[in-house]
Amino acid sequence: MEGYDIPPSWQAALASVMASPQSAALAAFLRSEEAAGKEIYPPQPLRFHALAATPLPQVKAVILGQDPYLKPGEAQGLSFSVPRQVRIPPSLKNIQKELQDDLDIEPAGHGNLESWTAQGILLLNDLLTVERGKPLSHKKQGWEQITDAIIAAVAARTEPCVFLLWGNKAQNKVARVPGLSEDGRHLLLKTSHPSNLGARKGFFGCRHFSKANAFLQANGRAPIDWRT
Repeated sequence: MEGYDIPPSWQAALASVMASPQSAALAAFLRSEEAAGKEIYPPQPLRFHALAATPLPQVKAVILGQDPYLKPGEAQGLSFSVPRQVRIPPSLKNIQKELQDDLDIEPAGHGNLESWTAQGILLLNDLLTVERGKPLSHKKQGWEQITDAIIAAVAARTEPCVFLLWGNKAQNKVARVPGLSEDGRHLLLKTSHPSNLGARKGFFGCRHFSKANAFLQANGRAPIDWRT
């Protein structure tokens, strides 16, 4: 995929998909959209931020989002996360509320989740770009194949991993990936999306954060410090 550098630990796993005609078409699409003056988020250097922040050998949990935030300054290439100076979006506020109820972690005064990525949490969106103010505007342009390959690379590892799947879109995506099943070596935690529309349909009270840590510890992996 011309113009994009994949972090070294992910290169072998993604070599085939990044060299595919679909990825070449995606790169051409993004260039044409930007040449037409459209605002695309996040900026190009941050589009593979999730992979740079969490090397493949270190992944022990995956939180899968839909596509980047839609407003200027919000998207930073990590699902659900925003820079510290940016107002906390509703879904992330609900994540913080569940963290407090589950693990008695006081809500942070910011929405930056980079401390999670440093501990092996892959904060991945299904689509890695979006046009300003237009959710799912880059659907079916080629990102899905790339992020499928990213998830498959995690699933193929022998180390047990937790997949926190919030909402039908995340659950349906992972269902397509070979190597992931309810009775496999990985833990799949499923509930509704933490948006204001979905949080009260199962996300509140799901206790996914403590369940993830219990699984990791039971499998000899260090628990996650969910404080941000």
